[in-house]
Amino acid sequence: MRTKFRTSRMPSGTRLSREFYQRDVLAVAQDLIGKSMIIRLPDMSYGNFPVNEVEAYRGSEDKACHAFRGRTRRTEIMYHEGGMLYVYLIYGMYWMLNVVTGKKDNPQAVLLRGVGNHHGPGKITRSFGIDSSFYGEDLTTSERIWFEDKGFKPEIKTGLRIGIDYAGEYWKTRPWRYFI
Repeated sequence: MRTKFRTSRMPSGTRLSREFYQRDVLAVAQDLIGKSMIIRLPDMSYGNFPVNEVEAYRGSEDKACHAFRGRTRRTEIMYHEGGMLYVYLIYGMYWMLNVVTGKKDNPQAVLLRGVGNHHGPGKITRSFGIDSSFYGEDLTTSERIWFEDKGFKPEIKTGLRIGIDYAGEYWKTRPWRYFI
């Protein structure tokens, strides 16, 4: 794992508040770009990695969102208030890291696609040891993962979400991928 932004002490930015996450997923997704993901590494130091690519999944009307099929044991955390982690396994081998957004009972989430030098949702989780134990983690109180604002305001680009052709023409053409 390349940890260019490693620090041995606690990071000093401003932790994002519950209110930050309780907004609409499209606003949160854009605003997460440039924020720092802080994660406790295996050696107990903290890594500080800027978020540089995300995708938004907008609730039960979005055919690409897991909540489209309804509330299940897997998606239950998406129905909680924003600021929680939704982590799930795909293809039996890759954990996906998502930030729950919005108000309670309005399931929305932001998929992290790029953090620091780690690009690809499966590569992010493998690099940092993120697995099912992170499901439901509260980003506002966690001691092992959270996001901070360090004042970085990059120019954000938009694009189509990746790998969702199954959702149909309308949903696959939403420009809900945000990146630097």
